[in-house]
Amino acid sequence: MSKKRKVVLFIAASLDGYIATEDESLEWLFRVEGEGDNGTLEFYDSIDTLVMGRRTYEWIIHNEPGEFPYKDKQCYVFTRSPMENTEDVTFVNEDVTQFVEKLQQQDGGDIWMVGGGDLLKSFLEARLIDEITVTVAPVLLGKGIPLFKEGEYETELVLKRVRNFNQFAELKYELKKDKT
Repeated sequence: MSKKRKVVLFIAASLDGYIATEDESLEWLFRVEGEGDNGTLEFYDSIDTLVMGRRTYEWIIHNEPGEFPYKDKQCYVFTRSPMENTEDVTFVNEDVTQFVEKLQQQDGGDIWMVGGGDLLKSFLEARLIDEITVTVAPVLLGKGIPLFKEGEYETELVLKRVRNFNQFAELKYELKKDKT
């Protein structure tokens, strides 16, 4: 029997909790002096599957022209609109919980919940996230797209690791699961 795969959130945010400006810009993030790849390759090697929302997918396509950046991984995009699968992406219009639980039963590495505020909220409310790694940038945006949307997901976390990459602080948490 295979081990249940973890679902992990790996993301960068401003100190005041935003993942992008209101116009979806990440320029503020690239002005911060980091160290190497800020732990990204180590994380990326631990996953083999990505899930994201359609808006996140469209942002990637629009802002990272050229070859799809996750060609070497299984990539699923949740959408309510009918979309045709591509060589790199499978579009999903299924119940999030059932779909992710099926993925978790398959052999493989961890599953990266890349993004989408609405999708992340759904994952948290369904208690599908096992770990959260937030790389905090020493920037205050004041407003923008929040890391966590309001929702019904009050959850306790256990701090597993703190590292810094020059001006970035990486915080890794494990989510406590209810004992039911």
